[in-house]
Amino acid sequence: MKKLKAGTLQLVTFIMVVIALLLASFLILNHVHKQFRLQTFHTIEMIHLSNTGISHSLSQVDTIIDTLTIPLFDEAYKSLKIKTDFWGIYEKVYSQASIKQKTFSKIALIGKEQSQTKTALYLKDNNRPLVVVGHTKIKGQTYLPERGVKSGNISGHAYYGQTFLDGVTKTIQDFPKLSSDLRAHINSLAKQYTENQNDVMYFGLNTRKVVNSFKNKLLITYSLNDIELSEIHLSGYIIIQSNTKIIVDETSTLKDVILIAPVIEVKKNVNSTFQALATERIIVAENVKLNYPSALVLLNDNKKENYKTSHFLEIKSNSHIKGSVLCLGKTQKNNTDIQLKIDNNVLVEGEIYCQQNLELRGTVVGSVYTNNFIVKENGTTYQNHLYNGKINANLLTIQYVGLAFDDSSKNVMKWLY
Repeated sequence: MKKLKAGTLQLVTFIMVVIALLLASFLILNHVHKQFRLQTFHTIEMIHLSNTGISHSLSQVDTIIDTLTIPLFDEAYKSLKIKTDFWGIYEKVYSQASIKQKTFSKIALIGKEQSQTKTALYLKDNNRPLVVVGHTKIKGQTYLPERGVKSGNISGHAYYGQTFLDGVTKTIQDFPKLSSDLRAHINSLAKQYTENQNDVMYFGLNTRKVVNSFKNKLLITYSLNDIELSEIHLSGYIIIQSNTKIIVDETSTLKDVILIAPVIEVKKNVNSTFQALATERIIVAENVKLNYPSALVLLNDNKKENYKTSHFLEIKSNSHIKGSVLCLGKTQKNNTDIQLKIDNNVLVEGEIYCQQNLELRGTVVGSVYTNNFIVKENGTTYQNHLYNGKINANLLTIQYVGLAFDDSSKNVMKWLY
């Protein structure tokens, strides 16, 4: 028998080791691929489950402030929980899907879908017709008092349009109401904000930049004195509340936060996204831009004994609001004051909901719901007059999602972070 050289045996051994390593690598790679495919499948499934949770919330008529476990007729290692509450005047839904030890969550702001028939105006029937004056234009479906619409004259200015309305006109029956859950929540916000202390952290405004995810605990600043937001960046799950006044300066940047105070002043050139709730006054200065979905909410009943103190919401010229403007509270039949004033060259993209008196001289791309129009000109008060105001529901994008009414369908307004 021919003897093999030692080098040959070493070569054979080396080849066998290489083959063994290749086989082991292939087995490991195959196992990794299987695990990766399984994890990818679980991730995709968790995304679908979290979407199911959001869809479940959209299908609910009422807003149930609670954490619910959605039953899954599937393997026991899967679970789906949704938590529903409010963020300002909008509904917030947190959906969390779990498969084994992994979780995936989504958070959405929820609002009302537009109806197929775009509505420009709901005007409550106070036994007075709508009087249009100047360059007033209304485009879209309108709901008017039984006495309808006519032209008028203010300080020598007549109505200059060819037709009073551009769209289908109906006699109003019931004035649209905000959902009872939303109204109760707004009333609670007007008081000192309280929450389960385990879910809240208090912080100071000495930090120039605060970003808080909606998956974290709520951050709150509360002060008995005035708060001026200047040279500061606040973003996310944050509430700023003052017992007296909040002032927003143009050097501040706010995103998705909530402001609560008796008086809120937004100075010139502010460009932010926030919700503001006041019980006495909101004053938005010139050249302010509030991005979607922002909200301005004044909550105060009109009472004779309160006439010494002015309660109003005013948006001054050249400002642009994307979202909702609300003036809430009971009114009296002899109320001739202005509670909500929209100056000329103001653009509101969204909706105005006013349970009291509205003076509209700007433009609304969307819908107006109001108890009464009013104009004050040269010392004279004109009841249910619309002077140079423009309302165009047809120009509002169909994707717009806004205020929740009792009979409205829900949709996602914005995905939170």
